[in-house]
Amino acid sequence: MLNLILKGGPVMYPLLICSLISLTITIERIIFWSNESRRMDRKLLDEVFGEIEKGLYEKAVTLGNKSKDYMIKIVCSSLAHHKSSRINMLEMAADDEIDRMKRGMAVLDTIITMAPLLGILGTVTGIIISFDFLGKAGVEDPRAVTGGIAQALITTAAGLTIALATIIPYNYFVVKLERAARNIEKCTTSFEIYHKERKDEDKS
Repeated sequence: MLNLILKGGPVMYPLLICSLISLTITIERIIFWSNESRRMDRKLLDEVFGEIEKGLYEKAVTLGNKSKDYMIKIVCSSLAHHKSSRINMLEMAADDEIDRMKRGMAVLDTIITMAPLLGILGTVTGIIISFDFLGKAGVEDPRAVTGGIAQALITTAAGLTIALATIIPYNYFVVKLERAARNIEKCTTSFEIYHKERKDEDKS
């Protein structure tokens, strides 16, 4: 492995950094989503909404504070504020949770695009150096030129490998994020309906 990095030239170093960043974010996101899945408590969420439907907001918050489920956290964050600003707080809390789930995704997306381009850059610069050597040395030793081109192609292979190894977990995280966003949308819609019903009852 070290021999390949040395043969690939200076472009291999930013590629190595990209691979380390990608691996770090991937591991962190796997742990993050594993924890989020473990914390989900649909039964408690139903109980919280049951208390909201009755208008027992304080009891709903007390129940919700026992959980780290992101949907329950969003609802409880809204309930903790004055009724006139609850919907705004609901939307803000939902946005904060989505932002937390998106953490690192932009970096992975950048690496997927950048790694192959860095690989091509390393190959092009390597070929330029090889042809420059050919122009100076002539064709007396063609193996030196072909060997240089072979080494230059190492960066393209490395860049493509990093991109392929990153795109699989990236797409997995995108699916998890979209599913969570749908859950949050359903949760916030339900809360808005219950909240509107309670407001209408208070007016009548």
